[in-house]
Amino acid sequence: MTAATDQAPAKALDCYHCGSRVPKGAPWSLRLDDVEHPLCCPGCEAVAHAILNGGLESYYRYRTELPERPDEHQIHADTWAIFDDAGLQQRFIRHEPDGNGISVTLAVEGITCAACAWLIEHRLNAMPGILSSAINLSHHRLHVAWDPERLPLSRILAELAAIGYPSQPYEPDAAQIRLQHEERMSIRRLIVAAVGMMQVMMFSIPHYFANEGSISADFSALFLWLSFALTTPVVLFSAQPFFVGALRDIRSRQLGMDVPVSLAIGSAYLASAWGVLFGGDIYFDSVVMFTFFLLFGRYVEMRARRHSGRIGNALAQVLPLSATRLDDNEQERILPANELHEGDRVLVKPGHGVPADGIIETGESRLDESMLNGEYLPVSRGPGDNVTGGSQNITSPLVVRVTRAGKDARAASILDLTDRAFAHRPKIAENTARLAHHFVLQVLILSIVVGVAWWFIDPQRAFWVTLSVLVITCPCALALATPTALTAAHGQLRRRGVLITRADALETLAQLDRVIFDKTGTLTAGKMTLVDVQPARPHDKTTQRTSTDSVFDKVQLTRIAAALETQSEHPIARAFTPWRDYSLNADTIINHPGQGLEGRLLNHQWRLGKPEFSAPEHALTAPDSGQWLLLSEEGQPRAWFRLNDQLREDAAQTVAALDALGLGVELLSGDTDAATQSMADKLNITHWQGGVSPEGKLEYLRQRQSDGLRVAMVGDGINDIPVLAGADVAIAMNSATDLARTRADAVLLGPRLMRIVDAIVVSRATRRIVTQNLTWALVYNVAALPLAMMGFVTPWIAAIGMSASSLVVVTNALRLSRHTPLPKEVALLSETSST
Repeated sequence: MTAATDQAPAKALDCYHCGSRVPKGAPWSLRLDDVEHPLCCPGCEAVAHAILNGGLESYYRYRTELPERPDEHQIHADTWAIFDDAGLQQRFIRHEPDGNGISVTLAVEGITCAACAWLIEHRLNAMPGILSSAINLSHHRLHVAWDPERLPLSRILAELAAIGYPSQPYEPDAAQIRLQHEERMSIRRLIVAAVGMMQVMMFSIPHYFANEGSISADFSALFLWLSFALTTPVVLFSAQPFFVGALRDIRSRQLGMDVPVSLAIGSAYLASAWGVLFGGDIYFDSVVMFTFFLLFGRYVEMRARRHSGRIGNALAQVLPLSATRLDDNEQERILPANELHEGDRVLVKPGHGVPADGIIETGESRLDESMLNGEYLPVSRGPGDNVTGGSQNITSPLVVRVTRAGKDARAASILDLTDRAFAHRPKIAENTARLAHHFVLQVLILSIVVGVAWWFIDPQRAFWVTLSVLVITCPCALALATPTALTAAHGQLRRRGVLITRADALETLAQLDRVIFDKTGTLTAGKMTLVDVQPARPHDKTTQRTSTDSVFDKVQLTRIAAALETQSEHPIARAFTPWRDYSLNADTIINHPGQGLEGRLLNHQWRLGKPEFSAPEHALTAPDSGQWLLLSEEGQPRAWFRLNDQLREDAAQTVAALDALGLGVELLSGDTDAATQSMADKLNITHWQGGVSPEGKLEYLRQRQSDGLRVAMVGDGINDIPVLAGADVAIAMNSATDLARTRADAVLLGPRLMRIVDAIVVSRATRRIVTQNLTWALVYNVAALPLAMMGFVTPWIAAIGMSASSLVVVTNALRLSRHTPLPKEVALLSETSST
């Protein structure tokens, strides 16, 4: 039998699911019984496919009428289809770093707990074309990556709306307004529940403590009806999110915490109402108390997440909305900051924010960069220094030449890395969410068994004992144990200037055995300067000039080297910046990681880098033990350049602190053995290797890992990318290249290496607190369950116990939001080293 046998066939241009008119050229359809049926919108498509995927295709075969037409509160075609517009998508769509698919950050409504995150991720990841999806519980944001060839964005949005989580592309202002509205509604619900609890408890006192006959029947009835009247708004208004969440879970056939909570509140309220009308036990006090304490626990959790998320939201708005651009005649023009382009010159007045990343051309001032790197002391900047968009100019006007603006600015990339941290949930969080999900099912089954058993033992107490079991075993504490601690830890590290960009990084940081450092730009400040230039001639050739020789002096050779370095992000390139001649432009520049650069300039092929790379046919060695680069023309050596770099101020302090934490420290560098050994001796690093290629670094790292060690790699350049990708934890410096940052599991937002020690200390504290939370949640449930099953716990005591358990977990996790001091032995050794 088909649908046509029970109802009139749908018109060719009517939606097969809801009967609405199908727009001309609509791409949505449903294939059933080898027949293609048109659909009017992605919402109907999402629901229809959900019905078929759930094995309920008989719904269409045997239905007798079409569902109600959607009203303005339901899904329309234009609601989501507009987001498939290519021009609109340019505002919020980003390409994934690995080139696989595109991604978007969505602001999601209706999220209440970790179970919501699990449901959303579970449903989206089952859709064909979805590459990854993950919820950021701190900000109520969803990061989705997908293949646009297989799936349009409108289908993703429609699927989210279909399961009860309407979403839209994230916009900081709108998201902030939405979170503020949710917080206001939470406070109102909490106030209603608190007032109702106080009054109902007052009216319940005679029920518990008055002697028989000491209160008249009329007053007793009055107290019952007043309790009924006061409990009703608590259930219908304050407890509304629990019922909405439970209904959503049931529709999606995924059990969450809202299901047992709603069963407990709803059944206790209805049974008590029955008792008022027809006689029986009354537990309105348990209903309002359970609702209040559960709302209070969720409110505390929400405040914790909001507190940790404020920095992320502030970062999203850190770039100024406007900028003052200077034209060729030095005339000022105010325009939106997102209209700036590379090469524009902008005036940044004192008290104003820097609108884009750039290089200072004129002026000296002090800048506040605390929002970006966690360093609260202003820093001095002058001509030639890099400035980051979002920094606040304090003292004097600056003229800045823009290098990156808008979504390419560093502040925007930091926000992307923050969202990427939640693209994959940590294993411990996944295991805990899975445990809580199964625990809900077991609680429901156990409650049924207890109810049946007590029906034979004492039918009058069966319902209330079952209710106590349902309340006291609600797995709220278990579900909150891990995400609350992880959220607090991310916020703490962000304030300290460490950005965790991958979910498992915190867990792995706590289990490290060894930390390996790169040298240039990592242990050194990366502020290289050119200190000497010497002519180079092959030792095995005559000095007689050949046809391939060119006549250049030291200044010209230095400018040629600077032209080759223009497209490099390595710290070495910055040493040649003062020598840049914009009339010299090299073509087809090729970067050979760990070796050097080559390009075509003045009709000749030039190379700059290690001598064996620049002039492979000549057995040349550097003039002395310093750091030298060789410039060659058509394979012929032309000049040696000596560079100098300073050791970071806290490098020795960091090495000493890591050693005190029980971690081995090693140094791997592509620099010469002499330069690497000199650095290792200064820092008391016993294990080091110099002259290592990028491939050699990766091979060395894998050897360490094969020995059973968990290894962190700290680097900053393109030549560090292979070893960063292979490390258990990859840490990129604040000055790292874009590629290095995208491969890193953590990014230091400031220049201080001691942030690495902070990250390890906080990660160990996080692991310890997660273990404490899980242990407490399991011990509480195991200890309280037998008491409730034997009837020793009343529903109102069960409500207090469940809520107290959740508050203990949240409060314990919030300790991570406060300052986590270094262990005493680490602090002592680091202070000794710094002196």
